[in-house]
Amino acid sequence: MTETLDLYGAFPRLSEAQLTELSPHGEHRAVLPGHVLFREGEPTTEFIVVLAGKVAMVEGHGPDEQTIAVHGPRRFLGELSLLTGQAGFLTAVVREPGEVLAVPAEQVRALVTRDPALGDLILRAYLARRSLLIGLGAGFRIIGSRYSADCRRLREFAARNRLPHRWIDLEEDETAGTLLRELRIPPEDTPVVIWRGDKVLRNPTVGELAKAIGLPAPVPGDRVRDLVIVGAGPAGLAAAVYGASEGLTTVVLDAVAAGGQAGTSSRIENYLGFPSGLSGAELAERAVIQAHKFGAALTIPAKATGLRPANGFYGVLLEDGDTVRGHAVIIATGARYRKLEVPELEKYEGSGVYYAATPFELRMCDRSPVVIVGGGNSAGQAALYLSKSASSVHMIVRGEDVRASMSRYLADELDRTPGIEIKHNTEVRELIGDGTLKGVRVYDKRAGEFLEIPTRAMFVFIGAVPHTDWLEGTVPLDDRGFVITGQSTAWNAQLPLESDHLGVFAVGDVRSGSVKRVASAVGEGAMAVRLVHERFTPGNRQRRP
Repeated sequence: MTETLDLYGAFPRLSEAQLTELSPHGEHRAVLPGHVLFREGEPTTEFIVVLAGKVAMVEGHGPDEQTIAVHGPRRFLGELSLLTGQAGFLTAVVREPGEVLAVPAEQVRALVTRDPALGDLILRAYLARRSLLIGLGAGFRIIGSRYSADCRRLREFAARNRLPHRWIDLEEDETAGTLLRELRIPPEDTPVVIWRGDKVLRNPTVGELAKAIGLPAPVPGDRVRDLVIVGAGPAGLAAAVYGASEGLTTVVLDAVAAGGQAGTSSRIENYLGFPSGLSGAELAERAVIQAHKFGAALTIPAKATGLRPANGFYGVLLEDGDTVRGHAVIIATGARYRKLEVPELEKYEGSGVYYAATPFELRMCDRSPVVIVGGGNSAGQAALYLSKSASSVHMIVRGEDVRASMSRYLADELDRTPGIEIKHNTEVRELIGDGTLKGVRVYDKRAGEFLEIPTRAMFVFIGAVPHTDWLEGTVPLDDRGFVITGQSTAWNAQLPLESDHLGVFAVGDVRSGSVKRVASAVGEGAMAVRLVHERFTPGNRQRRP
């Protein structure tokens, strides 16, 4: 069997020195053809290196299996799930007799902390392998209609969490009807999720989907932790990394996915240390792995519904009825994109109107014209990203010049990119379609005339409103709903970033007066951990709730 070529840096070989370093921590095992080293859908507990022979990574082990890659001597198996605690998406099957080295996952995590070169090699390979799996459409299957809000909900959860999967569209894919007939499921019962070939979920919640595919289970609610972080955007993830690395027992909760709004950014080019840029999803993945490395527990999905002071700690109430308790709480729930005030907007959400530009949406508008509403950095990044696939991109901007609200490098790149047209002094007034978007009607204020732009996809980036509904009546909010911090009074000495509930901090986009930039959010997350320590120094401990 021919070994898969390493074209993308996904399948590197370990050096002899690295093998020597790993060997004392693992077990050498002789293997024979047909031996299964680990299976898809089960937690990956060992880091396995092929010493001799060949091992195939397959999907759907059995009559319908598909070989994804074949590895020979000095290559290691697995992918990102080994580092994040997820279940694996592939099965490892021995094809040629030989020997493997199996090292417990926790031992590898400790080794890579001490050996940055080995850690970087493994991380780069696992990130590349996850991207390959997503591109191949490996993993679970979602069968449903593009017009279904429930289908959109499941696909968004999978895309935002970078879970390998394939969407089978009832409207266009002929295999969808065949699959449903084989499963005896009527089309009206979709969406359905198929996992491991035979496990069928009918219109599951995201929590049920997460449990089925082996995402980390929710944290128990009876233990009181040092720090509870609500929200896993850049600010929350930074707080998790710094909190856990400084010895605080740390748990992070998020309703949808790690990365927040930044996680939907196709390219972030002005983040310090990444001169060639990186995607928001890649930034989130790296941060999640860092947080795990230091011992932080991440629970997704876990939607917060309330905050309650208790005896010496706070309780974060969750939608499922559980409560997560902590001595300190960092609110990092961020903000969601504001909606356009046009008639029947909700009718087209998920079937033509979108609020993020990710690979999921990129596939939706292949070789079709798209409309982007907004003139800020998010709109500019989306325009550049979607222009790779769309036949044309029309940006609808209310102001005179995007440079008034957009970073200069982005505005210059827009000018250089063919196929992108910016319409200034223009507003969307009407959506055209019959349940599926077919076009938008815009008003050019300068010319005093209406224009119709044919499109099946409109992306809206016009500012944000905070995710603070769950905090109403608990901590003070400003007139726009953002959390007020750092306002000390004679009887209440608040620290910077701290709310009027001592030990409860707000960071990133959710905080009133914050700078809406990724770097700023990361800085506030790190700073908040320092302030948590300051709040609970011996002289301040009496200020707990």
